[in-house]
Amino acid sequence: MIKKTYVLSFPQAVVQQPVTYHLIKDYNLITNILKAQVTPGQGSEEKGMLVIEVQGSQKNIDRGLDYLTRIGVHYQPLAQDVVWYEDRCTHCTACVSLCPTGALSVSRPTMTVSFDKEKCIACEICLKVCAYKAVSISL
Repeated sequence: MIKKTYVLSFPQAVVQQPVTYHLIKDYNLITNILKAQVTPGQGSEEKGMLVIEVQGSQKNIDRGLDYLTRIGVHYQPLAQDVVWYEDRCTHCTACVSLCPTGALSVSRPTMTVSFDKEKCIACEICLKVCAYKAVSISL
């Protein structure tokens, strides 16, 4: 099985459709929603964004991506990575409570911060709170 992460952009006409249901049911994909945002608006102003991890055979992933294109959902692979510089980290733990996936965590009783790249969804919240520049984005 292959695991890939994509950023999906939904036009107003598609926001209310059960897109992830079809990816699961019709294309046999395991889906994990990592981040979602719907911006309500007037008429054509409403839009949606979804960061989704899909797992399945390459054939089924390709078929699922074709389905997204047909219904007007734009997708792109998640093209950025968060890099954690342990040597710059002061282990202040400011980032830990804000990390939505637990990619940044603290070990007790030593109170040391650690980073699990596999859990990271590149939401960039940690970049905003780290005064020591111990995290950055690698494009």
